Amino acid sequence: MANWGSFFSGVAFLLLGVLWLFSQPAAAATKQYQFDIQVKNISRLCHAKPIVTVNGRFPGPTIYVREGDRVLVNVSNHAQYNMSIHWHGLKQFRNGWADGPAYITQCPIQTGSSYVYDFNVTGQRGTLWWHAHILWLRATVYGAMVIMPKQGTPFPFPQPHREEIILLGEWWHGDVETIEKEGINLGLPPNMSDAHTINGKPGPLFPCYEKHTFAMEVEQGKTYLLRIINGALNDELFFAIANHNMTVVEIDAVYTKPFTTQALLIAPGQTTNVLVKANQMPGRYFMAARPFIDIPFPEDNKTATGILQYKGIPNTVFPTLPTLPAPNNSAFAFAYNKKLRSLNSQKYPANVPRKVDRNLFFAVGLGKNPCPTCVNGTQITASLNNISFVMPKIGLLQAHYSNVKGVFRTDFPDKPPIVFNYTGAPLTANLGTTQGTRLSKIAFNSTVELVLQDTNLLTVESHPFHLHGYNFFVVGTGIGNFDPAKDPAKYNLVDPPERNTVGVPTGGWTAIRFQANNPGVWFLHCHLELHTGWGLKTAFVVEDGPGSDQTILPPPKDLPPC
Repeated sequence: MANWGSFFSGVAFLLLGVLWLFSQPAAAATKQYQFDIQVKNISRLCHAKPIVTVNGRFPGPTIYVREGDRVLVNVSNHAQYNMSIHWHGLKQFRNGWADGPAYITQCPIQTGSSYVYDFNVTGQRGTLWWHAHILWLRATVYGAMVIMPKQGTPFPFPQPHREEIILLGEWWHGDVETIEKEGINLGLPPNMSDAHTINGKPGPLFPCYEKHTFAMEVEQGKTYLLRIINGALNDELFFAIANHNMTVVEIDAVYTKPFTTQALLIAPGQTTNVLVKANQMPGRYFMAARPFIDIPFPEDNKTATGILQYKGIPNTVFPTLPTLPAPNNSAFAFAYNKKLRSLNSQKYPANVPRKVDRNLFFAVGLGKNPCPTCVNGTQITASLNNISFVMPKIGLLQAHYSNVKGVFRTDFPDKPPIVFNYTGAPLTANLGTTQGTRLSKIAFNSTVELVLQDTNLLTVESHPFHLHGYNFFVVGTGIGNFDPAKDPAKYNLVDPPERNTVGVPTGGWTAIRFQANNPGVWFLHCHLELHTGWGLKTAFVVEDGPGSDQTILPPPKDLPPC
């Protein structure tokens, strides 16, 4: 007689094994992408020109990954310019070699060469993006990066019916690199862009729009997730959809406490995820993006539009325009940013540093330095603590890792050389800045508080600052001069927004905190490309920790040579 007891116990064991396998989290995958940097003729506003692209696409391809994945992107450069790609917002733990900013973490990929960006996506999920990080090439070399949560992990908000990427950008009639060089040679701001774009398209308020309008079809009663990215070079942008509210649920790939708004503000480098419910009378509604302008320099103030189109509505119906905040509405900008709060749930806590080991105070300013060949004999500059950063000839991370002397100094001052009324009457004399490749050295695992203070050197202005290699908590912000005796008492240390790019308000200050647990050389710079070129940047050298998993990884064999 067969031993049925043994048979059934064997089947039960097999079933338990199968159930155990299905209950395990999916193994991390390796995602591979090929980026061919190539020049292609693209037409906008009745005008064609050659532009640098990835795979001939403008904007470039979207990278889709899951939290925990390994990503390999082989970048082959077939264009006439040197190239590097930055994965904006990815922390790149111990792996600055894959971060991308030219002459900071790598030398650029030269024409005819390739480099594989090899990195892990650890502890992050949401909307980020990638872009060229050399010269002004990110004007056309950029795209979205979507990190889905781990398999089986839901969003902490209602599951949308569908999602859409909204990439905001700028378009120039002329060659962007030529325009940048002309500005440098003149010592003045270069020509502003000729249009703003939504997914590379200016929309119906511009000529020759028929093929160049982004449209998104929706169904009545359904909810959609928009992944909005500001890829513009020099403009903070307001964004709205006519007659439709938006619920903000994520910023810079960090979940937020949801709040509803009719318009949002997004700085270059930032991302914002919103839920939009198609709950209006079926029709066609404009989505629109227009700059927030609070400076005396000329800016492209034109409005880019796309269309939210209900299913079944003919294209002959003219869309309704949204009401956007006035271009100089600083009050809206300040109030909107005050609404941003980290979700701070049990699953997604806000681990805000309470104790500060290192206090930094960086004054942000414009200036003028002598330039005999420039208009008026001066060149506009920008500085942190009166230092205009000079780019090195080799990668700073390489110099740090290999202990190459003479490339940079680590004596960047913790505070300005002179204390003054930072946001008082405009200062138009003694506007010279010192120049140098000076970095700030940070002890491993120390907690850092950095106050970024706008100044009225030439003019007050808002500045979106991006820190590579880290997220940080925006613990405080205010108008006027930061008061170290009074303002820290007003900090939000419970659920402040966690970001990788933050706006310093016009004539005001922003305080951020982070834990320096990622060794390497990490770029800190204004994400207005204009200001970065003028020297508004520096870098942190975060020292290695004592553990074997707390040191910079060795450089890859195919790291581009200088």
